[in-house]
Amino acid sequence: MLDTLTGFAVVGLAIVVGYVLGRIDLLGPHGRYVLARLTFFVLSPFLLFVVLAEADAAMLFSALLPASALSAIAVMTLYVLIARLTWRRGIGETVIGALSAGQVNSNNIGIPISLYLLGSAAFPAPVILLQLIVFTPITLTLLDLATSEKGSSIWRILGRTASNPIVIGSVAGTLVSVSGVALPPIVMEPASLLANACVPVLLISYGLSLHGTRVLGPHGRRRDVLLASALKLLIMPLVGWVVAQFLFQLPPAEVLIVVVLAALPTAQNVFNYAQRYNVGEAISRDTIFLTTIGCVPVLLLATLLLG
Repeated sequence: MLDTLTGFAVVGLAIVVGYVLGRIDLLGPHGRYVLARLTFFVLSPFLLFVVLAEADAAMLFSALLPASALSAIAVMTLYVLIARLTWRRGIGETVIGALSAGQVNSNNIGIPISLYLLGSAAFPAPVILLQLIVFTPITLTLLDLATSEKGSSIWRILGRTASNPIVIGSVAGTLVSVSGVALPPIVMEPASLLANACVPVLLISYGLSLHGTRVLGPHGRRRDVLLASALKLLIMPLVGWVVAQFLFQLPPAEVLIVVVLAALPTAQNVFNYAQRYNVGEAISRDTIFLTTIGCVPVLLLATLLLG
């Protein structure tokens, strides 16, 4: 139990530091903006490159990949149908809400939780690949489309997506992993140095955003947050169990892996995207907060029932 909570303790400390920095206004009025851009354009690409380059190619393309993909696609589709067709949300808010419901924190929470709960840090690798190689290009294209000035051509938007540092880092890391090339330390060590700074800076930036705001505040999108949180914590693990158990008929150990990965909280990257494109920030911020707290009993229950 104590080991399982270690990953959450690490994340919580960084968020608290960010909140304190915001409270004492140490970084000034532009601190959040600078940290967000630093994370999006510099640190995240290095982190994604290093994580994928060092991943086992066989694990990347294991049966966990399609099982996790279907569970994520199912809840994101359900969110889009409700938010877009019933609530008439804009494209940008709908994209951020769908990601809040279906994109998991597979790295800075997923890796330690996988290590302590499942016995290996390699299990989140297929989910990381799925989110970075499939979901991220689609997400950034839609957000560019939603926030670009009218008249911008689709080719120009696709070009911006293809040249996005996050996409480039993800693709480059995957190619290194698949090719089996062992990059020399002179390449990997500097990349790892920058990569290691990404998670704490991102969490500090998130902590900064919590100062002066209230979770589920009156000016936020309360029902959007509650819908995304319910889909993330309850429906996605359930769908993951059904898909892994009955559709793919995976062995019990792999069924547990799929369910645990599906029950992870919303990815911090969603908040990073919301900040970058200035859309849906309250939805992503509050959903991350609620799912990070709420996933603890869900994970323990899943382990108890399936472990």
